[in-house]
Amino acid sequence: MSTQQVRVRIAPSPTGHLHVGTARTALYNYLYARRHNGTFVLRLEDTDEERSREEYTKDIVDGLRWLGLDWEEGLEVGGPYPPYRQTEKIDHYNNIASKLISSQDAYLCFATAEELAALKEEQRAAGAAPRYDNRGRDLTENQRKDYEKEGRIPSIRFKVEEPQVVSWHDAVKGEIAIDSSDLGGDMVIVKSNGVAIYNFAVVVDDVDMHMTHVIRGEDHIHNTAKQILIYKALGYDLPLFAHVPLIFDLERQKLSKRKHGETVHIDYYRKEGYMPEAIVNYLAQMSWTHPQGKEIYSLAEAAEVFDLDKVSKSPAVFDVAKLNWFNSHYLRDLPLDLIVERAMPYLADFDLSKYSKDEINKMVALIRESLTTLSQIKGALAFFFDEHVQMQPELKEIIEKEGSRKVLADLSKSIDEQSVPFGDNQGSKKAVDAIGKTHGLKGKDLYWPVRVALSGSTAGPDLGAIISILGPERVKQRLATALTT
Repeated sequence: MSTQQVRVRIAPSPTGHLHVGTARTALYNYLYARRHNGTFVLRLEDTDEERSREEYTKDIVDGLRWLGLDWEEGLEVGGPYPPYRQTEKIDHYNNIASKLISSQDAYLCFATAEELAALKEEQRAAGAAPRYDNRGRDLTENQRKDYEKEGRIPSIRFKVEEPQVVSWHDAVKGEIAIDSSDLGGDMVIVKSNGVAIYNFAVVVDDVDMHMTHVIRGEDHIHNTAKQILIYKALGYDLPLFAHVPLIFDLERQKLSKRKHGETVHIDYYRKEGYMPEAIVNYLAQMSWTHPQGKEIYSLAEAAEVFDLDKVSKSPAVFDVAKLNWFNSHYLRDLPLDLIVERAMPYLADFDLSKYSKDEINKMVALIRESLTTLSQIKGALAFFFDEHVQMQPELKEIIEKEGSRKVLADLSKSIDEQSVPFGDNQGSKKAVDAIGKTHGLKGKDLYWPVRVALSGSTAGPDLGAIISILGPERVKQRLATALTT
């Protein structure tokens, strides 16, 4: 396969929102394709009729595109190997399964759900691992006819011969060997309703679409052993397999919606105002080491040097604090115009017409270094748009001090005298400093009253910038309000 053009895929099931782990796997497939001038394919494994939903398909597509992981073939793109939904290939899977029956590598299984449940209960009571006991493998023709007369509709099972060792060289894990006795007995490949099972459908899909590499999570290792048996029975060449480590939380527990809720989904981070560049950078470095030891790099930069030999064998750890560090970096580093554009949904409740585009840009520039996520921008900028500054009782006490009222009154007078250079951040602050010298005030005794009057807080962004952005009319109005408090 090494002489062929690289073809890789991400094949999520639309049974839930785009998972962080799926996104990381998609990223590694994308990077590998770009690194080797190959093709990245998006395919849907949607044969779970009960749980698959179109809303999840949309979430997966939107999430991958938000991360910048565009695909050359697949959903909404097309290509030489359609279709890209398993539900559109039901007849094709059945035709391939029939070939396995003809070669005696598979057979019709008439076991009912009740019989299989009883078998599982017996094994549980005996402390044995659940597995099919292959009881339907050698049915006589008369037994099959009797079952058909009962109205039983058969599934198709693939024969898993024992004992044997299924082995392969994994591009991440190295040499892997699985005993076939650990694979659960003969496996269903087509259910009684005619729908192909994952381990069968994925082999057919990967062969149909000429996949050269299968890069996925290490929780698929036993699935890979089963699939290799199917590849060999059908006479197909094997792709190169690479199993990347799973993602755990700080307690070394696998990320799951049951335990971690919506924080396992990419859409959660999109809504919270994380930068896609930060998510991509963080996911990339979780299990992959940049050959030059870099920690900060773009998607394009990673694609220039990514390869599987630098992917760790050990589990990755999802550390929100580390992700926040990456996100803070990108909030500071990305072009201001882009940050302002992405901030607009979070500012939708404000009347932005109160300020010019340049003033809004200055606001965002003023506070973006203090943000961890972009969703925080609404709270950080609210005081610019509030009609009345909100003051807690303890802040009113600051305003009520004699020295504070002198500072506020003199600042208002300075504005009337046009001695406050609005538009000049340093100059605006110097005007406040000059008032402090007059009254022998400095530090919090000087700045806190002004901050509280203008923003309702003793902390925040540069005071001179606040004065300049608010402008003379708003500053005077807020000073007057504070003085009448």
